[in-house]
Amino acid sequence: MTFLTSQTTGSAHDDVNSSKSTLWISISTFIIAAYLLFGHLGGSALISPDEGRNAEVAREMSESHAWLVPTYNGLTYLDKPAFYFKTVALSFSLFGETEGAARFSSAFFGFALVVAVFFFCRKVYDQRTALLATLIVASTPLYIAFARIVIFDMTLAFFVSSTIFSCYLAEEYDDKQRKYWYLLAAFLAGCATLVKGPVGFIIPSLVVAIFNGFEHRLSALKRVFAWPNWLLFFAIVLPWFIGLSILCPDFPYYGIMKESISRFTTTEFHRTAPFYYYAIIIASTFFPWSFILPEATVVAWRNRTQWTKVDRLFIIWVIVVVLFFSVSKSKLPGYILTGVMVLGVLTARVFAQALNNETGRSKQILWHATIPLLLLSTILAIAVGVVAADPEILRSRLSGKQESFDLFIPTILPMAISFGIVALISIAALWTRHSRIVLAAFLSFPILLMTVNFNVLATFSDIRSARHLAEKITTAIPPEAELVCLECMPNGLPFYLKHQVTVISRDGSELTSNYVVFNLKTLKPWPEGMIPFTEKENWLASRKHPIYLMTDTNHLPSLQAIATAQGVEIKALDYKYSAVLLPTPTGH
Repeated sequence: MTFLTSQTTGSAHDDVNSSKSTLWISISTFIIAAYLLFGHLGGSALISPDEGRNAEVAREMSESHAWLVPTYNGLTYLDKPAFYFKTVALSFSLFGETEGAARFSSAFFGFALVVAVFFFCRKVYDQRTALLATLIVASTPLYIAFARIVIFDMTLAFFVSSTIFSCYLAEEYDDKQRKYWYLLAAFLAGCATLVKGPVGFIIPSLVVAIFNGFEHRLSALKRVFAWPNWLLFFAIVLPWFIGLSILCPDFPYYGIMKESISRFTTTEFHRTAPFYYYAIIIASTFFPWSFILPEATVVAWRNRTQWTKVDRLFIIWVIVVVLFFSVSKSKLPGYILTGVMVLGVLTARVFAQALNNETGRSKQILWHATIPLLLLSTILAIAVGVVAADPEILRSRLSGKQESFDLFIPTILPMAISFGIVALISIAALWTRHSRIVLAAFLSFPILLMTVNFNVLATFSDIRSARHLAEKITTAIPPEAELVCLECMPNGLPFYLKHQVTVISRDGSELTSNYVVFNLKTLKPWPEGMIPFTEKENWLASRKHPIYLMTDTNHLPSLQAIATAQGVEIKALDYKYSAVLLPTPTGH
């Protein structure tokens, strides 16, 4: 595929051909982007814990029509606002309660964001840069991942990015249109806050404020934070916040102090990482485009006097996002999703300049970046090829994980072939030194990942999902028995079973919800469906129906003690979970 469009001053026929070529290139670009984000969307099981938990929250919301207070396994779940769960619940109502429907919301907002990137870049740069940015952003592994899992980050990224785009564009228009753009930005910031709390307005506010400060546009800052914009923002956010606070009086303290301030300033949530964490994340999850960044960064800094205004916006944007979350005590890859998106746009700038000038420095940067891509893909092709020829070479070294490895054996040869293809295209790029072939080499990795190698992702998802457990339990449990989890809770099990599960717990941590643990510390008695571990014996003795009791390997001794006392046999469900059927006690 070529992104070169004719710029000659020839005949009208040439102009028509150029327009048609541009149209087909644009259509092809969005088809590729759509495939990367939507292709095989329902082709893998929901991964635990996040996907399984979030899909169940949305399923319960759809079932109960309780749109303000989310629940998980019947318990109030206030770890995140309800907005995202509403979008997934709406998808369920339209497409059914499937894996694909659960992921559709993230994919939809992921595609919407690349569309927004395209139109923004076309306005502030040019058509070629816009198309390249669309392709590169949509083919970034981190972007693909968060557009294809049931989690908040992509929806948040759409609203945060659109807020910043709107604030930038506002200053490109006259007073009347400017007001509308700023009102749109306030609306989008409000939606971002409804997705994931204060970070939804903090990040765009920081980026816009620092950018305008660097541009010495203090008057623009006054327009950004004008009272009509605040009024619209609060009109969107306050009804949710006040309504939820009335129904759940502990929410203001939990949402502000625990979920926001404590998450940022303390290690309470156990998501700590070193300050350089995001350098590693960018190098790995922006792969293979990350090979371009080192030299491009050095060259860009040396030529910083040539940066355009929008270049400065993007550079400030990525620096603010990475530094803000590097300072935070809680670190996860998805936190810098918009920063990685911006890196995709800046990388597109390098490719666009190389295509415009095949003898310039940008072309040299791309040529140099292709060398490590060739070396790595060649090494991986050989190494994976050796394992494909004799899987026992690696299998014998995986202590206790041979069963999981065996599931991946059919995917090893296609993976080796894929790395070989990337290596061959890289050789062609280095041989010809054509920027278009360099682009093809870098694009080949994510495209092959989502086509030839999709079974690798599907197998990984199956291993990390509760779907297989649900299938086994459905065939093993009698209709009159109640499923009870003893100090465990495979996230996603309620979603696949389509009903809630009783949990015997010490503190509720099995539900992987910080709010549930926070709430149960003071809530007495515990809600239905949650049995305090100290009351386990009395509760089991009082039941009036059979119990199908399951646990994981960490708590197997407790299950064995119960099974011995009851005189029943434990059966393994898989490598991690076991279960026992307890009959109704005598006298009931």
